[in-house]
Amino acid sequence: MTEKDFLPNPYQEFPDKGGVSWKAPSNIALVKYWGKKPVQIPANPSISFTLDNCATTTSLSFAKKEKSDSISFDLMFEGRPKDDFKPKIQTFLERVERYVPFLKAYHFTIETSNSFPHSSGIASSASGMAALSLCLMDVEKQLDPDLDETLFYQKASYLARLGSGSACRSIKGHLVQWGQHANIPNSSDLYGLEYPFEVHADFKGYCDTILLVHKGQKQVSSTVGHQLMHGHPYAANRFQQAFDHLDQLKPILKNGDLEDFIKLVESEALTLHAMMMTSMPCFMLMKPDTLEIIQKIWQYREETKTPVCFTLDAGANVHLLYPSSEKDKVCAFIEDELAQHCENGQYIHDYVGAGAVKING
Repeated sequence: MTEKDFLPNPYQEFPDKGGVSWKAPSNIALVKYWGKKPVQIPANPSISFTLDNCATTTSLSFAKKEKSDSISFDLMFEGRPKDDFKPKIQTFLERVERYVPFLKAYHFTIETSNSFPHSSGIASSASGMAALSLCLMDVEKQLDPDLDETLFYQKASYLARLGSGSACRSIKGHLVQWGQHANIPNSSDLYGLEYPFEVHADFKGYCDTILLVHKGQKQVSSTVGHQLMHGHPYAANRFQQAFDHLDQLKPILKNGDLEDFIKLVESEALTLHAMMMTSMPCFMLMKPDTLEIIQKIWQYREETKTPVCFTLDAGANVHLLYPSSEKDKVCAFIEDELAQHCENGQYIHDYVGAGAVKING
């Protein structure tokens, strides 16, 4: 598909007012997306687990305007006006207006909230942009009742990508792949798709406990981090590594090979941070407690043979991944050994989920 496939059919009717609500989850990448081309095109393909508990719920109400000459909206975050979020939403709506041209016909009120604490160190841009994009598509479905369901979700992913790249992986579940790859049918740089190959039962309902090492604002924004890949001395090798890792994942996910899964996922996490440490300017995103947690995970895995591993986002927090069959044992390990390295002892239990859902009522 091309960008033109996401241009709408002529709208059949314009209701005077209405409202829609969607809940979209965050996601955690196994093979990381790091580096992009304009506009929000990934430099390498990626794949992620869709989470469940860590999610954004967004309600979008709309009322027809007399003048349709500009985009207008109010924004409420967790019940209060949030003006400092508005520029990013404004940029997003301007970027997608070509594909959802009803935007100028209405005044919108966006009400959004997260299931996880704001500034907890968990990226909310993916879940937030996914939820908002699904709301926009829900409005478009009212204007074009013949809109195909497959196209509905593909276009939602396409729009979400234009707000935050990884948001395109927060529409569907359980495993979502994004980025063109010769060996993955129908893969695209434009939107995410449900992983098309066989996945072993061990990876369904996989657990992710997010260890909140640092809950403040990230040291470097994702936008700046991606830009640091331009001219990076190791960028070309990193991009090829991501392609290779996706090839290697196919038999791992099919056969339930947890040992090789652990090796690949931890390699990806450390590579992401290595790229930041060797960029110019360079950044050290891990905290001392991040390293302590990693060392304890390695030691615990060696001593108990429990198939637990870590991955990292572009920050200090640690995502602890493990099969649901090991949950009781790993939860005891977290409480006994790892919670002490979390800010205020805080962590969030999550697991692989099925993707975004519409909120009725």
